[in-house]
This record gives sequence, structure tokens and C-alpha cells, in this order.
Amino acid sequence: MKAVGYQKSLPIDAADALIDFETAKMEPKGRDIRVAVKAISANPVDYKVRKRAAPPEGQTKILGYDAAGVVDAVGPDVTLFKPGDEVFYAGSILRQGTNSEFHLVDERIVGRKPKTLSYAQAAALPLTSITAWELLFDRLGAVPGKSVDPRTLLIIGGAGGVGSILIQLARRLTGLTVVATASRPESHKWCLDLGAHAVVDHSKPMKEQIERLKAPPVVLVASLTNTDQHYKALAELMAPQGKYGLIDDPPEFNVAAFKGKSISIHWESMFTRSSFQTPDMIGQNHLLNDVADLVDKGVLRTTLDQSFGTINAANLKRAHALLESGQSRGKIVLEGW
Repeated sequence: MKAVGYQKSLPIDAADALIDFETAKMEPKGRDIRVAVKAISANPVDYKVRKRAAPPEGQTKILGYDAAGVVDAVGPDVTLFKPGDEVFYAGSILRQGTNSEFHLVDERIVGRKPKTLSYAQAAALPLTSITAWELLFDRLGAVPGKSVDPRTLLIIGGAGGVGSILIQLARRLTGLTVVATASRPESHKWCLDLGAHAVVDHSKPMKEQIERLKAPPVVLVASLTNTDQHYKALAELMAPQGKYGLIDDPPEFNVAAFKGKSISIHWESMFTRSSFQTPDMIGQNHLLNDVADLVDKGVLRTTLDQSFGTINAANLKRAHALLESGQSRGKIVLEGW
């Protein structure tokens, strides 16, 4: 089968930062299904792994943590899917990735593809949907249901992949006031179009901007990017006894900034369930099926922003470069071989 991978951790402009190669098609065992991959999307975790985790000498690591495709074969213990089913999912960080023609994945972290979306549109959703859903409901404890919630959720980096889903989930499924941050006019508009009640500029002092909104108190914060640059200011503007969630890898983060207000800190990593085979691992199957239902009902929309063509090393290098620049919006998708 065709695949795209890397053998050394190199800058993305290096010739061999990502390479096209061929490898054997694996047979599914246990609860694994084998998926014929039709489309993938690129995420910041792709380039972070490429830069930090070189494979053993002589081996080629395949990246990719989002896919939409068709079940091609199933392991003997599989009960949720059968060959021919259309699926979407985000895979495991401990296994070879989705940048390959065929891919093995545990059925418990796979959902049915939304019927109303193309493979490319569906591939934009899994990783960011899981991250946003778990962050909002499991970590920050937001309550689904449209009853009035007298609190504000502040989303730092609302135009990114996770922010683009989080805005929709919070606005469509909760009664929270949703305020996002964005620093460019096109990102500002993107957040409003997705449903944010208001948008503030995180490149300027945020406390004064939030106060001018006269919104309910900021009790919940989702810090999705540049946490090290913003967390002290956020601790100052948050309401006492709030909840602060983060997903990035801040080089500096002192939790003492939150102590005086008894603000709790919550990390979210959507790979936790698959990495540790948690008892509730199948929750990601349920979650993705719920997302598919919400998409098919018109409640949620895909966050696909750009298509970079077929799945190959050259196009994936372009995707990595744009993600590394920090200028991407929504999701970048590649489709077909």
C-alpha cells in the first residue's frame, strides 16, 4: 500500500521531511478494523510528533490522526462495524497513522461517517470534535441542554481546528455565552459565522474588551493556543471558582496564578483513552456517532477550510508548513491517492 512517512526529524523545508513509500498491508486482529482511507486532515499534533519523535534507525513512521474511509476488513472480536461501513475517526498516537492507503484502528474509537458529508468534509472533524467535546463536557463540566446558563465560556484561539468545533458545540448545545478570541479580521468573521456571541482580540489586553461586552462572568476558559502568553491575564479576568482547560504544550505555566481564586486546572488530550485503554474507551465511538447525528441534523457543520489535493508527501509538507506558521484557519484536508 502507499503511505507517507518520515525517517528523521527534519525541518519541513528539508527534502526528506516527509517521504512517499510503500509498505505491507496489515491484517486486523482482536477489535481492530482495517479502513481503506479516502481522506485525511492535518493537525498540529502531526508536525509536533514529526519534530520531536524520530523513529528507530531504519524505520519509517507514518503520521496522521484523522481519517474518513470505508471498512475493508475486521478482526475476530469486532462487533460495531462490518466491511463496507463508512467511518471517521482520529486514531491512536501509539500506532502508525492514517497517512496510508489502509489503516488499522480499534473499533472503540471509530464512529460512523456523517451521511450528509463527503469523505473530505468528514475527515476534517474527528480529532477536533473529540477534543472539543471532551474539553467542554468532560473537563470543564458544561451542561448540555439549552437552558439558560449565566456564565461565559471564553475560547482562546477560536478560529483554529478545535476552536471551530468548540464554538459550535457550546453555542448549539448549551446555554453558555460564547466569547472567542481572534487577532485577524478573517478569523474574527470565521468565529462569528460559527456562532460566537462576540469576539475579542487576544493580541490586545483582553480584560478591558471583555468588560465592555457586559457579558456574564467568565467562569470557563478553553485555552487552545499560546497558553504561556495568556494564562496570567486570564487568571486575572476569570471569575472565582472557575475552570480553566488547556490542550497545548506551554513551555511555562505556573498554576499558582489561579490559587487565590480557587480556579481548577483541566488538561485535555483526546489520545488518553486509546493510549491507556481506559474502561470508557468506547465513549469516543459514542461521541463520534453523536457528532455525526448532529451534522446530519444540520446542528453542526464541517470545519474544512482548504483542500490540498491528493494524499502525498509534497501536499502534506505544504499542510505541515501552513500549520507551523500559525496562520491556518479551520482544517486542511487531503483526499484520494
